Amino acid sequence: MIPYADFTYFGLLLYAVVPTLILGVFGRAGWRWALFVTAVVLIIQYQGLLNIRSDFPVREIWIVIGFAAWQWATVRAFASAGARGAWLFYATVGASLLPLAATKFLPVISPGSQFGFLGISYITFRALDIVFCLRDKVISVPGTVDLFMFLFFFPTTSSGPIDRYRRFASDWRKTRTRAEFLVDLDGAVHRIFRGFFYKFILAALIKQYWLDRAASSGSFGALLSYMYAYSLYLFFDFAGYSAFAIALSYVFGVHTPENFDRPFLARNIRDFWNRWHITLSFWFRDHVYMRFLLAATRGQWFANKHTAAILGYFLAFGLMGLWHGIEPHYIVYGLYQGILLSAFHIFSTWDKKHRYRPDGLLSRALAVFLTFNFVCFGLLIFSGRIGAPPLSHHAGEVELVACYGISGWAWDNYQPKAKVNVDLWDGEHYLMTIPANQFRQDLADAGYGNGQHGFRIATPLLVKDGHSHEIHFRIAGTKQELTNSPQVIACP
Repeated sequence: MIPYADFTYFGLLLYAVVPTLILGVFGRAGWRWALFVTAVVLIIQYQGLLNIRSDFPVREIWIVIGFAAWQWATVRAFASAGARGAWLFYATVGASLLPLAATKFLPVISPGSQFGFLGISYITFRALDIVFCLRDKVISVPGTVDLFMFLFFFPTTSSGPIDRYRRFASDWRKTRTRAEFLVDLDGAVHRIFRGFFYKFILAALIKQYWLDRAASSGSFGALLSYMYAYSLYLFFDFAGYSAFAIALSYVFGVHTPENFDRPFLARNIRDFWNRWHITLSFWFRDHVYMRFLLAATRGQWFANKHTAAILGYFLAFGLMGLWHGIEPHYIVYGLYQGILLSAFHIFSTWDKKHRYRPDGLLSRALAVFLTFNFVCFGLLIFSGRIGAPPLSHHAGEVELVACYGISGWAWDNYQPKAKVNVDLWDGEHYLMTIPANQFRQDLADAGYGNGQHGFRIATPLLVKDGHSHEIHFRIAGTKQELTNSPQVIACP
């Protein structure tokens, strides 16, 4: 079950939200209730099976419990060590990252193996935040319950935002009055409506009428169109997710920080990263970039102070790319962002001396336009579409191939109520075209247009000759095969 992905999930959430509203009105929606709901939701959410090996399936909830125990033991061991030398700190960071690394690399080492659970990347960064804060001596050692709730607070497990322990701890145990609850509820309602508008209206329309169609063509113009469509879709989809997570957090008294702030109005790439996926970019800024810069300055690693800043950008965003995945396009995306930020750093340093940049309305509009296009190209890299084959917008399946008859269905996602034709081929020889226009209730129930997309015919006489024939079922005029095609048939 993927949080916030469909209306079924929101229906299930009512079982948690409605009692919370009743308790909140009477000033009783406290931390114990939030802890209970979180535990129940996690048990329900992580009931899927993971194949650690092909013959060893494990329910996700046991992976979650093992992960929680591992992070608890890591934090406790680091806190109890007393003298926190650099080697111990780096070993603790490595131990915290170990489950995430296993999730990324195990399928590569052992194809078919699965490990991890939905949201492990976000939760790992929360665990690392505790380690960093203990290293800096700005927090005390979290209690077991506090640690569990910070890591697995259910509104934000799957998609963030990535909260900080110091901010979260001050919220979740706070006892709210009725008036404070109503203020939080007002903030939650505003974000809920924004989330539905972003994700289920704007993002859905962009995907159906723009993104999918641009992805189905291999031309340069289609790729350019896909770049803008994907950038807008990703923003509205992810910002919608974040709005839902923040809204639900407010209901339970946790003021999870905002994750987006009009990012496509940014005037430069640095400004963009102060507006886009804010909690992630600030996490890398504070825990990677600034720490590297401070260590380089103290150790006098470089003669030029700008060298450390530029290398820090590549380090932070290279790691950000790896955090998303080990596929090449994620790594290239991280390096691309490092190049943009380094170039802007060099330009802004030069501009401070020469005062070249004008500050009129036209220059600001040009800066927004250029930044938007650089950002969209980066998101195109992130999408993995560069060099990828076009995606099909047809679906269909061959369900029966027998000597007495042939049946199946075919459907066009772009024209959900239109008739689709299916071409039959005997090897390399064209046989006939079948209209997939017969009504089937099961197709209508499954959401395939108006359900008039089935086909059923008598098996052609040309293949009833006692020989074996490989019959191909293709969307008419294309090479796209239906599912379960080709089929081999031999009829007397």
